[in-house]
Amino acid sequence: MRCLGIDYGEKRIGLAWGDELGVATPLPAAVESRFEERIDHMKQLIQERSATDIVVGYPYNMDGSIGFKAQEVDGFIEKIEALFGLPVHRIDERLTSHRMESDLGLSARKERELRKSGIVDSGAAALILQDWLDMNLPTPELPDPFEDEEY
Repeated sequence: MRCLGIDYGEKRIGLAWGDELGVATPLPAAVESRFEERIDHMKQLIQERSATDIVVGYPYNMDGSIGFKAQEVDGFIEKIEALFGLPVHRIDERLTSHRMESDLGLSARKERELRKSGIVDSGAAALILQDWLDMNLPTPELPDPFEDEEY
């Protein structure tokens, strides 16, 4: 399993990478000015890394309902499913951008600069992908260190 994680936004698309190791890593965000260029950015990553799955943050409302933003993400998902032909998995993204911003602990000015660069978006994509990996990868069985000990 080789996954591209996505935090979709109208202007920027945060990106992250994860595989069987179970660790999500932020990648440079797709911040190109035109949507088609952002799609090309993702296509290049998918091809270079031989992605097998795409994980997209899904913006449920706080009450769990689906609102306007989720419908916008549904449209985006339809496009990338048709373009890339890979399975797309939705995962609840509520508060991931907020978590990322809080974890950074930056001034409002610095936060705006990082948001424009896509760093916050890709950090949020890594949180989204990590949540999905944690839920979908098998938990390794560790040996019992006391199994062969006699007491």
